[in-house]
Amino acid sequence: MPSEPLAAGTLIAVASAIAFGASTPLVQHAGRGVGPFTTAALLYAGAAIVSTGRLTPGEAALQRRHAPRIVAVAALGAVVAPVALAWGLQRTNAVSASLLLNLEALFTVLLARLVWGEPIGARVAVALAALLASGLILVGRGTPGSLHADAGAIAVVLATLAWAADNVIGRPLSDCDPRRVVLVKSALGAVLSTTLACLAREPWPPSWAAGSLLACGAIGYGASLRLYLYAQRVIGAARTGSIFAVAPFVGAAIAWSLGSPAGGVTMALAAALSAVGIGLHWTEHHGHAHEHEAMEHEHAHSHDDLHHAHPHDDERAPGVEHTHPHRHERVTHDHPHGLDIHHRHKH
Repeated sequence: MPSEPLAAGTLIAVASAIAFGASTPLVQHAGRGVGPFTTAALLYAGAAIVSTGRLTPGEAALQRRHAPRIVAVAALGAVVAPVALAWGLQRTNAVSASLLLNLEALFTVLLARLVWGEPIGARVAVALAALLASGLILVGRGTPGSLHADAGAIAVVLATLAWAADNVIGRPLSDCDPRRVVLVKSALGAVLSTTLACLAREPWPPSWAAGSLLACGAIGYGASLRLYLYAQRVIGAARTGSIFAVAPFVGAAIAWSLGSPAGGVTMALAAALSAVGIGLHWTEHHGHAHEHEAMEHEHAHSHDDLHHAHPHDDERAPGVEHTHPHRHERVTHDHPHGLDIHHRHKH
């Protein structure tokens, strides 16, 4: 077990953020002239394609009881959010839109606190204030009469709120096979968005645009979401969402390199505030004496940590992950930890 469990989850969350952040300006470029429903359908079709395959060995399968939660996250994260983002990207600056995605971290932390009781200390509160100030600066930076651009920014903010709700509602799904979760969620989202695109009579895009959006969906939504779920499993919804705030800077840098205006002093100030928020989250340490109640559950696990010492009939290498129903006895101990399935206690 690593001396600082937050480190592994942080690295996975950063990888997820880079994959998603890089896709934002590319989606704007490939999605020009493409309807928002069609854009969402292609993005999540790509995510579904890259997630096909057998159940990942050692991972817990989705159960019928997960169906309502899967439908909810598909509607929010695979329909509402990408449609709002696609609509907003066509009406605002790519650098500004990329940085506005920082608000997903803010909304995720607040909703995780409200829904799951995930702890927010003074450090996290200051980080949230910095992220909120950054978002407000970007939303209000339009010049008089630029209602069109402001509407685009508001649509991007709506997308971040929908994705934050998706993150928080879907937290329990992170204990199941991430590949299967992404496949089912993406397939549902693609079908729903395609249906809406047909009802809205949106035209089919050129083949190069459709192919580009499928590729963006495969990497920026499929692969990114699988990594996000792995990170969420280790460090919880709030901290994964906070570290995911790296994504907007990746997107903004790529948008700037592709020729989108950087936005001058206002954009630099917003970026600096966002960097402060990210830095505070990234350097957080969490550890204290805590009690585990006796419980039975099933999830992917190995026997090289402090929580899985149960015996097996066959010999298993300590670090090999596997899954089966197992029981934990009541125990009290003190060690650094994240907010994984065994550390969702109240603070």
